[in-house]
Amino acid sequence: MNLESLDIQKILAVLPHRYPFLLVDRLTELVPGEKASGFKNVSANEPFFQGHFPDVPVMPGVLIIEALAQLGAVVVLSMDNNKGKLAVFSAVKNFRFKQVVKPGDQLQLRVVMTGMRQNIGKGDAEAFVDDKKVASGELWFALVDRDQV
Repeated sequence: MNLESLDIQKILAVLPHRYPFLLVDRLTELVPGEKASGFKNVSANEPFFQGHFPDVPVMPGVLIIEALAQLGAVVVLSMDNNKGKLAVFSAVKNFRFKQVVKPGDQLQLRVVMTGMRQNIGKGDAEAFVDDKKVASGELWFALVDRDQV
């Protein structure tokens, strides 16, 4: 199934994350089990900018990775056999940051799943601002039942 767009209400129906930790605003493409594209609008009102860094606000790299992980979670949790499960990090590999992300930027997110065996999977993740790559790397995750956490 290829959805043209997944708005915030549909994202909330798939992901367990809520404000202030929900870091995906919209999906522009979703192929369950395969790939997704979407974005995060980076606002000066984000709570993390109060401390990172107030005079020169920069989105923390770990939150860029988290935004990509949330997008990847939508890819796998949208599959019928994974509904009701959680996707949790098992590894982050070879991540590179090429440019800072600032308030006013639209962080464009892309994840392509590259492998899945039983409950372990991995995907290639990329983030862009104005079509310039700002971060990329590999995300590994495990699918767990919610009552196992």
